[in-house]
Amino acid sequence: MTARPRTPLPPWLAHALATRREPVPWGAVARGACAAGPLLAAALAAGRPAAGVAAALGAMFAGINDRPGGRRASVHRLGTPAVAGAAGLAAGTVAGDGLAAVALTVVLALLGLVAGAVSAVGPVASAAGTQLLVMCAVGAGSPLPAPAWQRALCYLLGAGWLLALRLAARPARRADAPRAPGAPRAAAAERSAVGAVYEGIAALLEATGTPHATTRRTALTAALDHAQDALGGPRLRSHAASAAERRLHARYAAALPLAEAATALAWAGDTAPARAARALRLLAAAVREGGHPGPLPAPERATPELRRLDEALLQAALTFDRGGDGSRLHTRRRGPAAAARTALGAGGREYGLRVALGFGTASAVAQALHHTHWYWLPATAVFLVKPDLGPLVSRVLCRAAGTVLGAALFAAAAALLPAPGGQVALVVAAAALIPLATRHFAAQTAVVTVLVLALMVAGGEPPAAVARIGETLLACGIVLLVGHLPLPGRAGGRVRAQLADATRAAEAYLAHVLDTPDAPRTPHHRAVGWTLRREAYRTLAQARAAASLAAAELPLPAHTRGTAGAGRAAVLLEELVDTVTACAVQLDDTGRLTTRHTRRLSALLEELAATHRPAPRPALLLTG
Repeated sequence: MTARPRTPLPPWLAHALATRREPVPWGAVARGACAAGPLLAAALAAGRPAAGVAAALGAMFAGINDRPGGRRASVHRLGTPAVAGAAGLAAGTVAGDGLAAVALTVVLALLGLVAGAVSAVGPVASAAGTQLLVMCAVGAGSPLPAPAWQRALCYLLGAGWLLALRLAARPARRADAPRAPGAPRAAAAERSAVGAVYEGIAALLEATGTPHATTRRTALTAALDHAQDALGGPRLRSHAASAAERRLHARYAAALPLAEAATALAWAGDTAPARAARALRLLAAAVREGGHPGPLPAPERATPELRRLDEALLQAALTFDRGGDGSRLHTRRRGPAAAARTALGAGGREYGLRVALGFGTASAVAQALHHTHWYWLPATAVFLVKPDLGPLVSRVLCRAAGTVLGAALFAAAAALLPAPGGQVALVVAAAALIPLATRHFAAQTAVVTVLVLALMVAGGEPPAAVARIGETLLACGIVLLVGHLPLPGRAGGRVRAQLADATRAAEAYLAHVLDTPDAPRTPHHRAVGWTLRREAYRTLAQARAAASLAAAELPLPAHTRGTAGAGRAAVLLEELVDTVTACAVQLDDTGRLTTRHTRRLSALLEELAATHRPAPRPALLLTG
């Protein structure tokens, strides 16, 4: 008797049930336990519960953004949203005190329009927009006995306290890993991120000529993105760590030609010599330990790709041997003009309009149902309307389930624990669990629900767990309606905007490599190519993620119109950048392209032109 084949789950349901598997971030757990709860306890002891609630909320949101990564990048990742949240708390308090219900609803909807458009710029902007709107709702709908500036200052102090704990942390290091002189222990996360790049290149070399090469190249792109972010924050120690910092930047830069050579080998389908992967793992260990790799095995030089790999390994060895005291690595960053173009583009407009409708409608309904403490409904709508948290139905299910579980846990704990010590204990426990709960939206919702309910009871609100469940379900209904409304203009603006950015980046890299094939291949020319290649792969990863998310939505016109073929277009663009990378290596070695290169380029450009608008210009091939 044969087994009946399993019916695959719908994408939105599979996403709701999926959980990320990550190492336990013990440092973030400890910081969470030392942040919101102690701040609340100190404020209660001083007779200032309102200040304690605001400070604990700031620490809570900073804890949500306290993800693994370098300390430098955490300044921007935690600090920027905290400033936006403080501004939202102050603005909401002022507006709630001075405006009538109708005018307040209009103001909140307009803020939702702006914050939603800005959220389309990137992950940090999205977190900032979320904190701005949530804290604006809290400020307007939670009347606490404190002026606006005081509440905002306490919120900033709470977030700043957790950020200070993050910056003061001394990352753990393996006991068997020696540390070279001049390698600060505080840079362990940054060194680990760069070491992961070399490990990713080694893994790609081992997979060349196998069906796993594409997956390994995608993983290498993610490692490069993570390392670039880890090295991109502000300097935290201007003198003592400057030499080690330059050395780490130089070692990251030395990995870029190695990644190019490995990608070209994977494109060609050639098998890389095993000793090349061993050399990359020696370099990875040297980066993590802040030391030197020792003698490296010499690779073969039979093909242009292997010759480029040999040259890149030699340059990396020289960089490691001389300490890599080079200049700080410069990467292309999105300036204000590019950010404004994204916010005002199709993706920003669509996102902003849905946020404005959801946030404004929830605010109006909440004020009609309550005269005080009506913040929960619009704050819940803000989280639910965010497309970067997963498909709409998936996040609605997770939010509803998490709120019911969190409210039930709070009600049970509140009945057993004495006040106010019980509320402080719940805040400490929930804040410590936030870094673990971020693996799944429902778990995060449950933990945050316990924390916020405990905070509000400590601040003087009556227990209202059942009411919060009803308001959450109402917010789910509002966001489901708003999320599936057909809006003016072409649907899928966010996906199309990401694809357009990826297309522009791929075209810039294509033009650099093929527009001037007879130009001298100087070190500067190669360095510009590596930067353009990094930008192309980074934007492609974002476009692929957006297309995958859109494909997991319910098959309704509000989601499917304008996104058909987006996933295939992203795959084709990645194949194009892989091919251009192979062309760059070939041109650097021989000065001309083979028939295989030109045919593959022509085929990809023709298929892109038929699948996706805009596509890279096929005319560029005429100059190649």
